[in-house]
Amino acid sequence: MKKSRREFLKNGALAAAGTTLVSNSLFSCGSGTSSKQAAATAEQVATTATTDQVVAVQLYCVREDMKNDPLATLTKLAEMGYKYVEHADYNDRKFYGYPALEFKKVLADLGMQMPSGHTVLGKDHWDVSNNDFTDAWKYTIEDAATMGQKFVVSPWLDDSFWSSYDALMGFLEVFNKCGELCQKSGMKFGYHNHDFEFSEILNGEIMFDIMLKNTDPDKVGIQLDVGNMYIAGAKAKDIILKYPGRFETIHVKDMIKSESEDGHGFESTILGKGLVGTREVTDMSKEQGTWLFIIEQESYQGKTPLNCMKEDLEIINQWGYV
Repeated sequence: MKKSRREFLKNGALAAAGTTLVSNSLFSCGSGTSSKQAAATAEQVATTATTDQVVAVQLYCVREDMKNDPLATLTKLAEMGYKYVEHADYNDRKFYGYPALEFKKVLADLGMQMPSGHTVLGKDHWDVSNNDFTDAWKYTIEDAATMGQKFVVSPWLDDSFWSSYDALMGFLEVFNKCGELCQKSGMKFGYHNHDFEFSEILNGEIMFDIMLKNTDPDKVGIQLDVGNMYIAGAKAKDIILKYPGRFETIHVKDMIKSESEDGHGFESTILGKGLVGTREVTDMSKEQGTWLFIIEQESYQGKTPLNCMKEDLEIINQWGYV
């Protein structure tokens, strides 16, 4: 049965909430990397990755391939010309079954780096009584720094966090605190939108506007998914112009109409073949400071995911992004 990205993220957040928290020591020797070393690694990758623009692939696009054989899948992506990836699988301190240092070596051996990753910031990651993050989330940040990530991106927001205006405002403070935590390791916290942020109204204001106005741009980045927002009738060009400089990273995605219930009448497709006007949006975002462009396609219209990734990369290269 086809599993939507929404369902995947919800289940992933629940799974993370069910894991046993590790010891109270934030930076144990278990990862083989100290916090100072991890920060230096993140700074080094940031320096090498932000020269002009970076094109990456979100590994959720090839989720089944990664599940079955991550090394073979990454090898095929590298052979296509991908040099950067964004993960969508981090559990029990492992990326696709590999501890951070091992996964970093796997990528390095293929000539690849991982400047960004998706891990849901969930209910069990903030300890209200101690006004601090739990060890599980602190280890998430540590492992991201070990990987040399520039962004730690949460791609989902549990319904309870935006059940009311006050609830959302309270959790946005956690966003800012997470930005401070990431900043200590040379990274930035990020949030990746879906569609509801543009359709939900809280206290007379669109939820996405509330989020942008109440997060510190120096600490919290917004990873704009230009396809997801289209489902809610929002146009990426309008948002990019409204908030110039806020989107260092975007998900480059195109959408077509669909009978699938998962996408509320839409699904993703090959870049430039849909309704979003993806090239124009991508060019505009570059002018406004975006440097990390992450290809994401979750539906394939009868093609294989890997073949779609090859075609998407060829197209974005034709647009002048390499």
